[in-house]
Amino acid sequence: MKSLLLELIESFRIAAEQIRANLMRSLLTALGVIIGIVAVTLMGTAIRGIDRGFQDNLALLGTDLLYVQKWPWRDASADWWIFRNRPDIRTHYAEQVNALIRQTANSNLVAAVPTTSRNVNVLRDGRSVERVNCTGATSEFALLSVADMAEGRFFTESESRSGANVIVLGHDIARELFPHGTPIGETVRIRGLGYTVVGVYARQGSFLGLFSLDNQVVIPLAAMRRFHTADWGTDIRVQMRPGADLDTAREELTGIMRRVRGLGPGEPNNFEINESSIVAEDLGPITQGIAFAGIFITGLSLFVGAIGIMNITFVSVRERTREIGTRRALGARRRTILIQFLTEAVALCLIGGVIGLGLAGGLTWMASNAFPALPVAFSPDLVVIALVVAIGTGLFSGFAPAWQAARLDPATALRHE
Repeated sequence: MKSLLLELIESFRIAAEQIRANLMRSLLTALGVIIGIVAVTLMGTAIRGIDRGFQDNLALLGTDLLYVQKWPWRDASADWWIFRNRPDIRTHYAEQVNALIRQTANSNLVAAVPTTSRNVNVLRDGRSVERVNCTGATSEFALLSVADMAEGRFFTESESRSGANVIVLGHDIARELFPHGTPIGETVRIRGLGYTVVGVYARQGSFLGLFSLDNQVVIPLAAMRRFHTADWGTDIRVQMRPGADLDTAREELTGIMRRVRGLGPGEPNNFEINESSIVAEDLGPITQGIAFAGIFITGLSLFVGAIGIMNITFVSVRERTREIGTRRALGARRRTILIQFLTEAVALCLIGGVIGLGLAGGLTWMASNAFPALPVAFSPDLVVIALVVAIGTGLFSGFAPAWQAARLDPATALRHE
């Protein structure tokens, strides 16, 4: 063990001398590894960022919520006509669902909240924001929402029941209509009706880049009935009890909704129970495909870099054939020669890995500062992975030339010109 350690130390010393003696050639040779490590690190950062952003987006839906809706979140193109012909979800279903939850012993469900939505224009003193998602809900909606309040409060139960003209603004709406000062206590108008601002949501971002959660307002459901009396766009959001099993809770809610809808034993469901896991199941293969494509591309770049290291190591073996013969004649073992050239290849890859990590870290930092909403995650374990990949690349690319050097016959090597 001690002799092996000494051989490794000596090999690193020789490798450092060779790299220093051929500095430009070494850097050009390491360029392929540098590009490969940058690609590996940036791809790992992007994949982790996509995964983190995906999980954050799912959390916006509420991992403990079930959505009773007319249409499923999965692909419905094959049976679209079945879903189209389903009767609409009615807001008064929520009262019936809550009553049945209270009647169920040890229910897996807590409460049902009706919501209905439509796009409106929100105005204030000559300023206007168009196509704002306006949600009508009861005061219990605040218990289901994962969003924090930046200012003010949510509307109360009495305001909800009386249909008071109060409103909670999304972050972007508040910033657009009230660029200076607080909107709390001010009035905005929707379809000619004035609503007093009682709260402002903190920034939430967008859901999978499809729609902004900051471009919304929430008003009492009874107040929304003044300009939107239809039930299209309505769903019932049901909160599960903490620790409840998702499948069990879904089955319980399905049974309750069948009773609410008055369905017989043999009739199919004319409603859908949706939850965040459905989105995860549908989009999971897409994220996996992105990850596999990224790994393939970065693998190719590393392979090209490894070929460059292998080629220059073969050249180095050929240039130093007489040196190898001399060392073998003086008693150096084949293992020593093998370790020496492997060490040189690994050292080149490590240099490329360190430079690549520095470049990748700088690019990630610039991207995160230029685009704060971009989900990037440069973590310490990526550094470890990149260095392990660099060492593996060095071992792979250096083994064949190192083996050739170790197998040289001393007499033949000494006669080499």
